[in-house]
Amino acid sequence: MNYFFVLNGKKLKQLTIIILTSFVSAWFLYIQNFSFGVFSTSDGPKAIYKGKTGVALTFNISWGNTKAEPIIDLLVENNVKSATFFLSGSWAEQHPNIVEKIVKAGYDIGLLGYDYLEYDDIEDVKIRQDLLKAEEAMKKLNVKHKKLVRAPSGHFDSRFVKIADQLGYSVVHWSIDSKDWKNPGVTKIVENVSQAKKGDIILFHASDSAKQTAVALPEIINLLKNKHLSLTTVSDMLIEGNANTKEIE
Repeated sequence: MNYFFVLNGKKLKQLTIIILTSFVSAWFLYIQNFSFGVFSTSDGPKAIYKGKTGVALTFNISWGNTKAEPIIDLLVENNVKSATFFLSGSWAEQHPNIVEKIVKAGYDIGLLGYDYLEYDDIEDVKIRQDLLKAEEAMKKLNVKHKKLVRAPSGHFDSRFVKIADQLGYSVVHWSIDSKDWKNPGVTKIVENVSQAKKGDIILFHASDSAKQTAVALPEIINLLKNKHLSLTTVSDMLIEGNANTKEIE
């Protein structure tokens, strides 16, 4: 016996819409998972990439001695009381006077490792050694740093997060990259940060490679003030329980 199914134009149109909607939804979820693939897994410690209150200005420093101090001075002059500096241990040992200046200004210090290694490309033991070496450098400088660590290049995997967690550190990423290290021009740096909103962790650099950061900062600070966004530190985000995390694969 043969069966024939007849669909009128209206039902066929509805079925087509349902199929297309399902496809688009599935694709959207795929893109979301792909975009944040570095952050996704079902268990294990997580990396902090965003908070819920305030905006955190964070600065990576790994080399040079000409750009960091002007940035610190600028922050102080603009009455910025909260900022977080991630320092490589080797740089800190070479520039204890600048480290002291950061401390005296009241800003938080986190670790950027010691030798600026690619943590997703080295063995576990070398990751641990690099973190411990950076920690020892801070101890020698008598710096009471926060238990925060950032992958030097921003590239990392679950091994780094787990090792950091075992050593008592929270891994900090970012939600907005100013891309100041590319020296794209002051206007572009400001534009890259212009969409900042409550909870964002913004990445800047205070190494000598970032030649335009200090020039862009006053405009960025005013921009954030005009948006009524208060400045905070990553550690305060954690203390307040307001930090968002993503799991790492």
